[in-house]
Amino acid sequence: MASADDTRPPELTPVEAQRIAERAAETLGTTGVNGPADAQRLAERAAEALFARDTAAKLLGYHVISVAPGSARVGMTVRNDMCNGHRTCHGGLIFALADSAFAAACNSRNESNVAAAASIDFLAPARESDELVADAIEVWRSGRTGIYEIKVTNQRGDLIALFRGRSHRVGGAVTTD
Repeated sequence: MASADDTRPPELTPVEAQRIAERAAETLGTTGVNGPADAQRLAERAAEALFARDTAAKLLGYHVISVAPGSARVGMTVRNDMCNGHRTCHGGLIFALADSAFAAACNSRNESNVAAAASIDFLAPARESDELVADAIEVWRSGRTGIYEIKVTNQRGDLIALFRGRSHRVGGAVTTD
C-alpha cells in the first residue's frame, strides 16, 4: 500500500498506457514527431510525396509554396487554356487549386486524409496571367475529421474565392520516408 507521501502515479497496464499515448498524439497531431522542427519536416515530406504523385496538379501547373502542420499555400498562374467563354479562369480550376491546398494541409501530419465534403464561394473573377494563391488553414480537427478554410487570392491580394473543406482520415501514412 502506498503511503500518503507517495506521489508516484498509479501504474498503468500496457493497454492503458498505449491508449493514453495515442490520445495525446492525436490531440497534439504529432504522431511519431519529436517537436516543432520534426513536425515541420514531416509536413514538408508529406506534401512533397503527395504532390509527386498528383498528376492533375502537375498538368495544371499547381505548386506548393509552403506547408506547415495544419496549413498549406499552393499557387498557379492562370493560362489562356484555363479561361472559359467569359475569358475568366474556369471556376472548376479555382476549386481544384483550393482543393489542392486543402489536400496539402489536411495531409500535413502524414496521416492519409481525403475530402468528405467541400464548398466554394466565387467572389471575383481571375483572369489570364493572374497569379493565384490558395492559403489553407486547419480550423478544427478531432478524431478522423477536420475542417479547413481556404482563401484564394490574386497577385494584388484581391479575394477571388472562399473554400471550406471537411476531411476524413482514411488511415495509413502519406509517406514512409
